[in-house]
Amino acid sequence: MTKRYLSLDVLRGLTVAFMIIVNNPGSWSVMYPPLKHAAWDGCTPCDLVFPFFLFCVGTSMAFAFAKYSSLTGEAAAKVFKRGILLYLVGLLLTAFPFYPSSMDPQLTFWENWVEWASGLRLLGVLPRIALCYMLASVLVLWLRKPMRLLGAVAALSALHVGLLVAFAGPEGAFSLQGNFARVVDLAVFGENHIYKGFGIPFDPEGLLGVLTGSCTVILGYLVGMMIRTSAKRYEQDANVQDSPVGVCARLFSMSAGALILGLALSLAVPINKALWSVSYVFYAAGWAMFVLALMMYLIDVKGLEKPFFPFKALGMNALALFVLSGLVMKIIWRYTSWDYTAVFGVSEGMSLLFASMYLSVHLVIAMLMYRFRIFIKL
Repeated sequence: MTKRYLSLDVLRGLTVAFMIIVNNPGSWSVMYPPLKHAAWDGCTPCDLVFPFFLFCVGTSMAFAFAKYSSLTGEAAAKVFKRGILLYLVGLLLTAFPFYPSSMDPQLTFWENWVEWASGLRLLGVLPRIALCYMLASVLVLWLRKPMRLLGAVAALSALHVGLLVAFAGPEGAFSLQGNFARVVDLAVFGENHIYKGFGIPFDPEGLLGVLTGSCTVILGYLVGMMIRTSAKRYEQDANVQDSPVGVCARLFSMSAGALILGLALSLAVPINKALWSVSYVFYAAGWAMFVLALMMYLIDVKGLEKPFFPFKALGMNALALFVLSGLVMKIIWRYTSWDYTAVFGVSEGMSLLFASMYLSVHLVIAMLMYRFRIFIKL
């Protein structure tokens, strides 16, 4: 990757950094307010982290798929192999350490294990990324042309809204109790295998959201394609429009358009991360474009690369460090008696401090991996 595209790695790294902070607050009972998800409708800074990651998946695809001209057998095999491996990594991370935290003395070990496995959540962040990656990749390799892909985004968005409205419960199409996404997950996975953090069985990374989650990936791909083709043209004919400054200007304009569209759609369809609503797709993508444009201006235009090096290193091992952050925290809570509050106290500020320190450890690991040229990818 040339210096031109360092901003893409930095954006990915910043996204993973925020994911680590959000997922590891030290205490879930006392959290720094901006690191909390919206209760239902609405969007906090925390709610932008996941779509930023999917957006980055799409921008990376624009470069990774440059060697494919269509949906060939080889391309499809690679896509599905990577997607399945990513899903399995997510499932294993959820299941770790692969046995119950407490045993029922009246049951055998295997009976305890079967009881534990019968309640294992089958969805989650990495499974959602895997499913969106596979669907978006097939559409990208099949349709190729930007206008066709925008048509696919429109079709998937319309299908998502149509299903939610057509099969809405009496509580409402976009409500927690009445949304059709919940019905789908209950029918496919059963109550025991989906998330229950909302007070009732409902999975915010459910199957129906894969439709609109794939739209986020495709929008990232279209931005990545614009950057890649502009760079190629600029190498051949150094025109202002395709210069780094010109690309930044276009990205800022696109971000404004996406934000306005997301807010306009929210008048009919609420911005809602848990449902991954259509308005949320464009609203979050607008912010992702804005931050990417800002990073490109600071790094690729102004040359301010050094201050962002830790995030560049993190972005080049994004999956590995995200998984590591989850494993380490699970090991701490499972196998040690260390009490975060005894050291940091109980307050929103101390929760943020703990999360920031935890991130710092992983940034150091990322920089060491970069120093020794260790890059782990699926």
